Amino acid sequence: MPNSLLLFLFPFFLLGCFLLYWAGARHAYLRRQETEAGDAGAFEWHFFVPCRDEEAVVGDTVRQLRADFPAAHVWVVDDDSDDGTGLIVAALADDDRRVHLVRRVRPGARTGKGDALNAAYEQLGDFLPAGADRERVVVCVVDADGRLDPRALELVSGPSAFADPEVGGVQVGVRMRNVDDNRPLPGRGRVANAPARLLVRVQDMEFAVSNAGMQLLRARTGSVGLGGNGQFTRLSALDRIAAAERRPWQRGALLEDYELGLQMILAGYRVTHVADTWVSQEGLPHARRLLTQRTRWAQGNLQCVRYAARILSSRQYSGAGVLETLYTFFQPVAHLLTLVLCAWMLVLGGLGSLATWPLTLVLAALSIGPFVLWGPVYRRDHAPEASRITGVLWGFALWLYAYHLFVVSARGFVRSLRGRTGWAKTRRNAEPVTAGPTALEG
Repeated sequence: MPNSLLLFLFPFFLLGCFLLYWAGARHAYLRRQETEAGDAGAFEWHFFVPCRDEEAVVGDTVRQLRADFPAAHVWVVDDDSDDGTGLIVAALADDDRRVHLVRRVRPGARTGKGDALNAAYEQLGDFLPAGADRERVVVCVVDADGRLDPRALELVSGPSAFADPEVGGVQVGVRMRNVDDNRPLPGRGRVANAPARLLVRVQDMEFAVSNAGMQLLRARTGSVGLGGNGQFTRLSALDRIAAAERRPWQRGALLEDYELGLQMILAGYRVTHVADTWVSQEGLPHARRLLTQRTRWAQGNLQCVRYAARILSSRQYSGAGVLETLYTFFQPVAHLLTLVLCAWMLVLGGLGSLATWPLTLVLAALSIGPFVLWGPVYRRDHAPEASRITGVLWGFALWLYAYHLFVVSARGFVRSLRGRTGWAKTRRNAEPVTAGPTALEG
């Protein structure tokens, strides 16, 4: 077969992979079973809240966690903040023995979220009494702006989650807390707030249905990914990883959460997803902040390729799990190849002749349709007050939103080539806009 024909067919192969993955995710979402609750009292709960310059949100987050989960401990890691984060948490800790402040100082601080979480892990180990049953101790990572569903502990304690001793990690759903905010940009007018509202809405759609379907599919293939917010892990599983890797969360990892899930599965634990509970966070109404955040995620995906050989040779992964994980790893590469090959086809005039227009229309329908079909599902499950037409329009918005993946994949690849792997936190919506990057540095 001529090389030019292979290049012509490759984008269709990538489209076929996407459609197969989408169909599996949609089927898993629509056929999901209700999660059975368990006894949260059978476990000891510890929340890790990594913070860097989070004075705008951390106080409310800690107070909410203590109010909703009075038996739990909250460990706040102040990663050498320049603002009042440490003072706020220290005052809360003085009044509440279940609130703990973990201080990090430069030059050892500000080296990544994984290192901040490792610091909390070490202090938790020192805090627990000798002989503590670490199988019953569960750690939950919550973002500084996170709000956890009050039912969460009961649902992640159920028979499909931590009541099963083989489960080492559980990820819950993620929602955007400000999805119904009519003015996500308080200091701006209607013209600026309209696209900002839509940007927050499509992020909520992305996590509530598209990503939820993907995670439920992964639950079937045995390759569920852990996220940075609403991530539950059994302490004994973290211990096993630390024994092999020197620390649970890996140094320099841009997707320290997803890498932890990979390590957990490789260590012989099962990781699962509970879709019936959630953690909420702020959706980003600023396109620039979103792109810099997602660039870090794309680059983190590329970093995970180094696990491919171990996964391929591991007995802990099924064949379906291997395929799903490798598909996830190479998504940024697939986006880049699709972009380059489509441009090449256009330059050669492959889409210019009238004879190819029927094929073009079919390809457009296959590319757009899967995103649009998520719209009515999202409206039904999460915004039933909206009209059916609005649900369809949201689906088209999700399709347009998906094009940001091409941009962040290219940026992540360039950063990898240039050896730039540093990152900083994503600036909160309550913080002022200043020049410079908001999620990446180095």
